[in-house]
Amino acid sequence: MALDARETLYMVIPAYNEEATIAVVAREWHAVLVQHGGPDSRLMILDDGSKDQTASILSGLQDELPQLLVIKKANSGHGATIRMGYDLALEHGADYVFQTDSDGQTEPGEFSCLWREREHFAALIGHRVHRGDGLPRVLVAFVLKTLILLVFGVSVTDANTPFRLIRRDALKTCLESIPEGFFLTNALMSVLLARHQLPVRYVPITFHPRQAGKNSIRLSKIFPIGWRALREFWQVRRSLR
Repeated sequence: MALDARETLYMVIPAYNEEATIAVVAREWHAVLVQHGGPDSRLMILDDGSKDQTASILSGLQDELPQLLVIKKANSGHGATIRMGYDLALEHGADYVFQTDSDGQTEPGEFSCLWREREHFAALIGHRVHRGDGLPRVLVAFVLKTLILLVFGVSVTDANTPFRLIRRDALKTCLESIPEGFFLTNALMSVLLARHQLPVRYVPITFHPRQAGKNSIRLSKIFPIGWRALREFWQVRRSLR
């Protein structure tokens, strides 16, 4: 049962070529949503122009999962897709917005730890203490944390975690400074939460190896990712007061 049936929870999940995992992920997170959110809550899965059977699988689940909302869109990348999801969640009246990914690396059972403390924090963000997704991802996280410290002067525990519950007012405040189509929406949101001195708690979470498909981050991509992050972070830093 929801702690307050009037509260509207939106779960934002981007999906791109996740035909092997999307049905399990949708069913598991839909069950969590029904348990915790009010009647107007939705599991919003945004199909980012998948080229496999992800879209058709999601379409076939809509009768089974009544609070599933499927958004089909042209491919624009992870950051732009979750930014679109956040905007739509606010437009639809969400009191709280939760974001995770569609690759099965996060544990639905750990959501309740965030939900129980939602009244005390503007955001609760997962901290991947032990990561199962390989050395390249660990190195990217280190580079990202270093760039954030250099550009913005703030230290964040785990900037880009795809496991975060955000209160409506805090999300709206952050999105005002995040350009549409931004490369690392969640990382910049973590920065803005810190700069606005909003109460944030980082909660240790389980982070499994990718359940299927290929890891898109390789060692050869670390420098290009870091360079792009630096350029885009610096552009935002110049626009902040």
